[in-house]
Amino acid sequence: MPDDDYLTAEFSLDATVIYLNHAGICPLPKRSADAIRRFAHECETQGARDYPRWMAMESRVREQLAQLIHAPAPDDIALLKNTSEGLSTVAYGFPWQPGDNVIISDEEFPSNRIVWESLRHRGVSVREVSLTQTEAPEDALIAAADARTRMIAISAVQFASGLRLDLVKLGGVCHAREIALCVDAIQAVGALQVDVQAAHIDFLAADAHKWLLGPEGIAVFYCAPRWRERLALHQFGWHMRENFSDYDARDWRPAPSARRFECGSPNMLGIHALSATLDLFAEIGMQTVERRVLAHAEYLFDAIQARQDLVCTTSLKTGRYAGILIFRSKSLSADEAVKQLRTQGIICASRGGGIRFSPHFYTPRAQLDRALAAIPG
Repeated sequence: MPDDDYLTAEFSLDATVIYLNHAGICPLPKRSADAIRRFAHECETQGARDYPRWMAMESRVREQLAQLIHAPAPDDIALLKNTSEGLSTVAYGFPWQPGDNVIISDEEFPSNRIVWESLRHRGVSVREVSLTQTEAPEDALIAAADARTRMIAISAVQFASGLRLDLVKLGGVCHAREIALCVDAIQAVGALQVDVQAAHIDFLAADAHKWLLGPEGIAVFYCAPRWRERLALHQFGWHMRENFSDYDARDWRPAPSARRFECGSPNMLGIHALSATLDLFAEIGMQTVERRVLAHAEYLFDAIQARQDLVCTTSLKTGRYAGILIFRSKSLSADEAVKQLRTQGIICASRGGGIRFSPHFYTPRAQLDRALAAIPG
C-alpha cells in the first residue's frame, strides 16, 4: 500500500481543494503533468526531431493498456479520442441485419444510448431494461434477449447510480448464447480490476480523463481478436493502413491489428501523459487501487447512513458498488447542495437526483471527513 509521502509526491492538489469528482474529470498526477510539460518543451525546442521515439511510446502505451485490462495482446488495443468514438466504431461497424436488436439499460450515459438509438434507420431496435427493479440486473438484461438480440451494450458502472455490473457473469452468458458484449468501462478502468478475457468482453471503450487519471482526448478501445476484421470500417486515413509508413504506396489494406480503427495521427501528447499514469497504476497495483477505492465508498456509506438528514441511493451490497456514491439531502436539492459544497472547495457533482462523491485511491481519509462534515442536511 502506498504511504502518505508517496501519494503527496504524486498528487499536488491545492490545499483548498477536496476533489471528489473522479467520475467526472480527474486531476492529473504530478508525473503525468510533468510528462505533458516535457513533451510541450520538446515540441517547442526540437519539434518532431525524435518522432521515432514518440512512435515507440505509442507502442508502449498499447502494451500498458493491454496489461491493465488483461487483453490477449497489444494488437487488440486501439487508441481513440474518447469513449463515444469507440462505441460508434462498434455500432456502425457491426454486421447488423434489419430486425436485429441491441439491449441497453435505462441508466446509461447518453454516449451509450444515443449511438444505439441512431441505428433505427438500419432496422435495429433498442431494448431498454430497468436495473432497479431486480436484485440481479445481469439476469434482467439476459431475460430481455431473444433470437434477434445481437448485442448487449452496458456500462460496467452506472454514472448516476453507482451500480456495478457483474461482467464475468454477464459475459459468460453472452458468450454461451453468441450475443456480443460491448462495455462502456469509463467508470471502471482505473478504479477496478478489469479482465476482458475472463468476462468474455467483445468490445470495451474507456476515456482516460476519469479514473485512469489521464488527459481528455485519448481513450482505450479493445476489440476482441475474433471481431477485428468483422467490424466494417467507416474512418480512413494514413495511420490505419498496414504499411502506414510508406506514404507513396498506392495499394493499401487495413492494419491487421486494432490500429485499423485509428484513421489519423495519434494524440502524442495524450499518449505521453497516459503512459506516465499507467506506470503509476502498475507501481501501486490494481488490486491495491481497487481495495482503496471500495474502502472509501464503504467509509462514506457508513457515515451517510449514520445521519438522519441524508439518504444514500447507491447500493452497498457486495459486488454492486465501485467508486461512485450518490446520496440526497432531505432539506436541499442536489444542485444547491453541490453548489454550497463547491464554495468550500469540495468538488463533486449532481447526478441521478443526488450528490455524487467519487474519491480515488489516493484521496486522504481526512478529506473525506471534512467533506462529510460540510454536507448540508
